[in-house]
Amino acid sequence: GAVEEAEKMAQNDPRYFLVRQFENENNPESHEIFTAKEILEQMDYKLDAFVCGVGSGGTITGVGKALKEALPEVKIIAVEPYNSAVLSGKAAGAHSIPGIGAGFIPPVLNTEIIDEIITVKDEEAFEACRQLAHKDALLLGLSSGAAVYAGKIIAERLGVGKKVLVIAPDDAGKYMSMNLFI
Repeated sequence: GAVEEAEKMAQNDPRYFLVRQFENENNPESHEIFTAKEILEQMDYKLDAFVCGVGSGGTITGVGKALKEALPEVKIIAVEPYNSAVLSGKAAGAHSIPGIGAGFIPPVLNTEIIDEIITVKDEEAFEACRQLAHKDALLLGLSSGAAVYAGKIIAERLGVGKKVLVIAPDDAGKYMSMNLFI
């Protein structure tokens, strides 16, 4: 299919480069060096939980590693679709949360840094997006909705005074035709 065609194009034309984000170790490394540094600085090195959807695994692996080194007690929370909860040991399946839940464990994902996995149903992600739009004027995509939904669970569990950071990786641009915010 598409991957094979892209590989053929990259082999035959030096103008093309395949990032291979699911396999490329530069993916988590860049998040370890840059994203985590920004998080630690912005959070003043005070953070109780980091919540992140798992797509390629690069963000949670890189940021998680750096956060654990700087803040050993921080909890790293992975978010995946309920209908394709492969990190939780379930079978891959169809779901409506693009960007997370690829249906396999990505090669760059370091599952050892994950303290907990939260599964989110499609409708929970949709509802979180609607609430963020109507209450906070934030037009975020479904993987962001799933992460925010999971982040609320963690925040409620940890209680007042605890700091929970949620990565919201996508905006609503590609979802406008879905009546997501109505």
